[in-house]
Amino acid sequence: MTEIYERSPTRVDLAGGTLDCWPLYLFLSDPVTINVAIDVFTHCHLAPREAGAEIELVSDDLSARRSYAGLEAALADTAPEFELYRAHLRFFRPEKGFTLRTRSESPVGGGLGGSSSLCISMLKAFNRWRGGRMRIDEMVRVASHLEAQVLVKPTGTQDYFPPILGGLCFIEYGVPGPRAESHPIPKDVFDDRFLLVYTGKSHHSGINNWQVIKSYLDGDRETRAQLSELASVSRRMREAISARRWDEMPTLFESEFRARVALSEGFSSPEIQRLQRLAADQGAVAKICGAGGGGCVMIWCPDRQASRVKSAVEAAGFRVLAAQPWQEEGRGGPARA
Repeated sequence: MTEIYERSPTRVDLAGGTLDCWPLYLFLSDPVTINVAIDVFTHCHLAPREAGAEIELVSDDLSARRSYAGLEAALADTAPEFELYRAHLRFFRPEKGFTLRTRSESPVGGGLGGSSSLCISMLKAFNRWRGGRMRIDEMVRVASHLEAQVLVKPTGTQDYFPPILGGLCFIEYGVPGPRAESHPIPKDVFDDRFLLVYTGKSHHSGINNWQVIKSYLDGDRETRAQLSELASVSRRMREAISARRWDEMPTLFESEFRARVALSEGFSSPEIQRLQRLAADQGAVAKICGAGGGGCVMIWCPDRQASRVKSAVEAAGFRVLAAQPWQEEGRGGPARA
């Protein structure tokens, strides 16, 4: 069988992050998470062997490679860099040998949902190999459960929809679970307004989100108030985007930032605070990506001043990523999951 190749986009969350974590969304009046796929991809190459059970795992990002005589030997390994691979092997239990090679364009701990995108890329590849078809809701459920096994912490699900659907995603949460709609990206709106900056510091979303979940369940009043505010901001942002009221975006991003850092100081960092000041000096606004604490920051430039802001943040020593919103070529109307 010929080599199987899959790639998946990562995402920038615009509003509603953390609200996708079970069971938080059950207490917040059916919140919505909004994110946009970006052209920062994860890549998965799966090369089945014609004969033999040997398994080879390769991570280009970590410059790591392991070879095993067969499945049980691979599952018995404890190398932490291949824990996500082993989670997939435990789920699919392939009967033949193969080489699995992955690569991510996202900075490690970038807050762009890189590990979730990679998880989806691997699921796509293994699913093609075994000749099966997963529904989108099934793929999202399996991916979130596999990552929970790796993190040993509860996970949300918003990060799995952009790698599958692309585009601008509205994901509603409630008792039935997530319901996603992906819409075409209004390129004319994002051009010269969207800037993605890496702080130079990795983050760990599992830690921040678990702290929030625990505080909410323990009855912390401030945590509950700020999560309600985040849910309110996400609903208002959906209304603004749907009505093309793009002038409301800076205020909404600022409200989201205040509520998020009020949840936990761990969502911010000196680097993020510095980028926030740099953006404000240029008439722009900074938005934490993912659970913050490091990783990437999206800067929204309402007056299409992205070039000027880019020069300012690069002069301050930050790295601007060559990233833009992404959707699959040829897709016109909404997609639902």
